[in-house]
Amino acid sequence: MSPPTLRGTLTTMFQLAIGIGGVSAFFVNYKTQDIVPWGWRLSLSLAFVPALLITIGFLLLPDSPSSLIQRGKSSEGLSVLQRIRGTDDVHEEFNYLLKATEDYKSIGNPWRNILKTEYRPQLVMAFAIPFFQQVTGINIITFYLPILIQTLGFSSNSSLYTTIILGVISLVVTTIGALCIDKYGRKRVFLLGGSIMMLFLVLTGGLLNWKLKSHNELSKGYGILGVILMLAFVTSFSWSWGPLAWLIPSEIFPLEIRSAGQSINVCVIMLFISITGQVFLSMLCHFKAGLFYFFGGWVFVMTVFTRLFLPETKGVPLEEVSKLWRSHPFWKRYY
Repeated sequence: MSPPTLRGTLTTMFQLAIGIGGVSAFFVNYKTQDIVPWGWRLSLSLAFVPALLITIGFLLLPDSPSSLIQRGKSSEGLSVLQRIRGTDDVHEEFNYLLKATEDYKSIGNPWRNILKTEYRPQLVMAFAIPFFQQVTGINIITFYLPILIQTLGFSSNSSLYTTIILGVISLVVTTIGALCIDKYGRKRVFLLGGSIMMLFLVLTGGLLNWKLKSHNELSKGYGILGVILMLAFVTSFSWSWGPLAWLIPSEIFPLEIRSAGQSINVCVIMLFISITGQVFLSMLCHFKAGLFYFFGGWVFVMTVFTRLFLPETKGVPLEEVSKLWRSHPFWKRYY
């Protein structure tokens, strides 16, 4: 539903909303930790508030023009399109949607289509982008950040307070990133963000490996430095791979495979959130400081991958993104 010129900014609002939810959750935990014995029950039960907001939002949300046209409600689709664009002059875009819908109906099942050779680039990206986002270690570092901060010598109260500060900073930089993505392009933000993330992961691993190996503990000064490095990593993720890992999959799938492609993308994200969340503590015990080198290595791989294999989609209408794959030096062999 987004116009091409604002698609990046609007889609990254998804990541901003995740950040707002995270800050809210950390704040609730901070306020309820001292309520004994039922504070944790209050913390969990307050999750009904966002669930209620989602339910109310669905009741107010209009269907997308594409979906309405696919279900034979063209006049209603035109009306919604005019409303969200703020003008009656939408006939060129409406005709694009009509043609895309006709092509969609003639092609058939999106799950069967996405396995065809001509959609191999999109299928690879549907797995690769969300996989790479998770093996940066971002979610498990965020999940276990209070524990990591306590490991560096801080109290439980200080660790929760630091996590709230991190969440607020991440919200600010996510907003900045949303404005930069449409201005500077997706690939440039991917490459810059990946390079900075890798730097801070290696520095964090180096600090912990050096100090813990020689002293088996961190002084307060080095503990603060370790926290700053981890916060810098999370912050650099928030304006780059955080929003882009949701934005890119929303742009690269043509209409005939869009539902299947987006479903694969979300499933891979949730699968690896679950896997990495379960194995993180064991990895931390075995790898110790080397865990940050492990994540840094994956960040290096994914940065090179996006540099070589991902086309720039900035300002390109969704109906024309397939042309980028056909002209790409590597992917054109599949057409």
